[in-house]
Amino acid sequence: MPTAPPKAPSTAPMAGLRVIDFTTVIAGPYCARLLADCGAEVIKIETEAGDQIRIVPPISDGASTYFAHLNCGKKSVVLDLRGEAGRQAALQLVASADVVVENFRPGVMARLGLEYNTLAAGRTDLVYCAISGFGQTGPRSREPAYAPIIHAGSGLDLAQMSYQDELTKPEKSGIFTADVMAALFAFGAIQTALLGRERHGTGQFIDVAMMDAMINLLIYETQTAQFPDGPPRPLFTPTRTTDGFIIIVPIGQRIFEDMADAMGHSEWKSDPRFVDGPERRTHWPALIDVIESWTSQRTSREAEAALTEAGVPCSRYRTVSEAMADPQTLSRGLMAHVPDGDGGFQVPNPPFKFSDGTIGVTPSSPKLGEHTDEILAALDDI
Repeated sequence: MPTAPPKAPSTAPMAGLRVIDFTTVIAGPYCARLLADCGAEVIKIETEAGDQIRIVPPISDGASTYFAHLNCGKKSVVLDLRGEAGRQAALQLVASADVVVENFRPGVMARLGLEYNTLAAGRTDLVYCAISGFGQTGPRSREPAYAPIIHAGSGLDLAQMSYQDELTKPEKSGIFTADVMAALFAFGAIQTALLGRERHGTGQFIDVAMMDAMINLLIYETQTAQFPDGPPRPLFTPTRTTDGFIIIVPIGQRIFEDMADAMGHSEWKSDPRFVDGPERRTHWPALIDVIESWTSQRTSREAEAALTEAGVPCSRYRTVSEAMADPQTLSRGLMAHVPDGDGGFQVPNPPFKFSDGTIGVTPSSPKLGEHTDEILAALDDI
């Protein structure tokens, strides 16, 4: 029987790099999944109970699609890091790796004997990224933190509340922005450290704080906190339609004039309240009112179509399901299908595309401990 030809090496940009992933829940796992999307071999270290998100719904074919979304393309190895055998296996794995990612509370990895100074001894090229709520230093560094804590403590929630007319208390948390922001900053920092290693030969310890990530998100707000006496900020406000809402962003003179023409109100262009940018900012609520006088007579789709044709930035409000099924989303191949026994599910590819097509979700999610024997047996050959 003829021998199959050897598999061609991957040309994905991170192919050949090994990442040891000591993370759980969202921020760390998503960062490491993006590394896997870029071709790295990501080995996820889990306890016998597994990442706590493995049991979080939605469930498909008996497994959490929430977990899969954050861990596609990884290998799962079960180790007892509190035992000597598990710790020694972890040390061996790190010795074979390029990158370590962890998101324990500061101090946990040190108690396990797996902190940066131990792992980097004799390994000056190791890139080690620690993600935590408040960072590795400072008076709050060892406090527990999840995304809702960071949203409240960073100023995000009160800033968002101040922009609303109807709210009398901060909104509920359901979208964990702080986790995703920290994951993205960590992903970028790891790439930067790897580039630095390529150029200078040395690794790096990276300290990513969810709190720092969120404050970085609040660009305008950090400046108005320092200079609070400026004029009110124009807020982009949904306007009512006959069946929902639409958001319109009439920034710049040309866009405003195109919007006025598309709405059949060319007289707005000479209205003293709207004649230029400073006047529109001063009379912003009045501008929103006249815009709504037009949108409220049309469906969301009709308003969106008319304004889009005129080149005016706008969107009707869609559900997540509608956004996933939008022709633009489909044309870009954003959603990747992950097959399973119940027909499978979709997760988004990274929000960046490479021209050679090597970036993308690996359409598989590791079962708990699925790769333990394979990975540990390979260590004996090193």
